[in-house]
Amino acid sequence: MKRRKRPLTPEEIKRKRRSNLTTWLLVLVMLVGIGIMAYPTVSDWWNSFHASRAIASYSSAVESVDKEKLDEMIQAAHRYNERLVRKDNPYVMSDADLEEYNSLLDLSGTGIMGYITIKSIGVYIPIYHGVEESVLQIAIGHIDWTSLPVGGESTHAVVSGHRGLPSAKLFTDLDQMREGDTFTITVLNQMISYEVDQIRIVEPGDISELAIVPGEDYCTLVTCTPYGINTHRLLIRGHRVANEAGELVVPAEAFRIPNYITIPAIGVPLLFLSLIAMLIVYGRRRPKVRRADLYRMIEEVTEPTTPTARPRQYTARPTTQTTRPRPAGKPAEEKPKISPEDAPADRDGK
Repeated sequence: MKRRKRPLTPEEIKRKRRSNLTTWLLVLVMLVGIGIMAYPTVSDWWNSFHASRAIASYSSAVESVDKEKLDEMIQAAHRYNERLVRKDNPYVMSDADLEEYNSLLDLSGTGIMGYITIKSIGVYIPIYHGVEESVLQIAIGHIDWTSLPVGGESTHAVVSGHRGLPSAKLFTDLDQMREGDTFTITVLNQMISYEVDQIRIVEPGDISELAIVPGEDYCTLVTCTPYGINTHRLLIRGHRVANEAGELVVPAEAFRIPNYITIPAIGVPLLFLSLIAMLIVYGRRRPKVRRADLYRMIEEVTEPTTPTARPRQYTARPTTQTTRPRPAGKPAEEKPKISPEDAPADRDGK
C-alpha cells in the first residue's frame, strides 16, 4: 500500500517558498554576472560581424559600378585635396565645404568612404565621413578638415578611432604598432599602402603633427591614450609605399570570427537558457496547493484528536489440571459447606 505523504505545515510551506525565492535570486545574480563578463566579448564579436557585413556591402557596390565612374570619383577627391592645400585656414570648414565633403567618395549612400586593414593587430574596419560619436562607437572616422584618403603629393589624411570601448575593439591595440609596420586603406577600387615612420604622444589640442607637408603623402592614425585614462592622443603616422607584390584586397566574406570568441558567445547563453527552461519545467510539474486545501490541512493539523480505546479481547486459557476417574456406581463426594461461625480465626483471634 502506497504511503500517503504528510501534509505540509504552514511554517514548512513558508520555508519552502523562501527557499524557492532564494534559488531564483541566486540564478538571476549568476546570469547577470555571466552577462557582464561576456558582454565585451559578445559585443565585440557582434560589432566585428556588422563591420564585416558593411565592408561586404561596400565591396559589392564598388564591383557593380563602371570603372569610368569610379575613376571620376577618385579624380573629384584629388581636386578637393588640391583646393584644401591652397586654403588660408584649412582647419575651418564652411557649410558649403562640409556639403561637398560629405558628397565625395560616398558610393553606397551610407557614409562609408573605404576601409582600413592593419594585419599586425588584426584590424579590419570601415571608414566613415566625419568623427561624430555615433560613428566612433562602431567604426573609424575620417577627420573632415584633412585630406581625403586617396593619396597624392601634399596630402595628409587623418583617421580616428576609439580605444578601450567595451562594445568594440576598434583601435584598442594601436599602441602595439611599431615603426616599420604597414597598413592599407582601400577606397573604391584603389588600395594604398603606408609604412609607419613616426609615433607621437601629444596633447588633445596639439594638431601640428597633422598638418600637410608639401610633397609628402602621409596618413595618420589617431586614438586616445593612456588606456582608460585618455588624457593624451597617440599618433601613428605612415608614409606611402608601394603595395606588396601579389597583395590583393581580401573580400569581406573571408573575414572569420575566431573560435575562442564564437564558442563562448554562443555556448554560454545557450547553457543558461537551458538551465532556465529546466527550472521552469520543474516548477510547473510540482503540484500546486489550492487555498481550500491549504485551509483544510491547517484545520487537520490544529484540530485536537482523542484516541479511541479499543475493547480488550480475552481468550480462554486451556486447563491443564487432570482429575482422577470416578469409579462406576459411586456418587461424587460433596464438599462440606463451612459456615462463617465455623471458619478458623486468624492469628490475631479475629
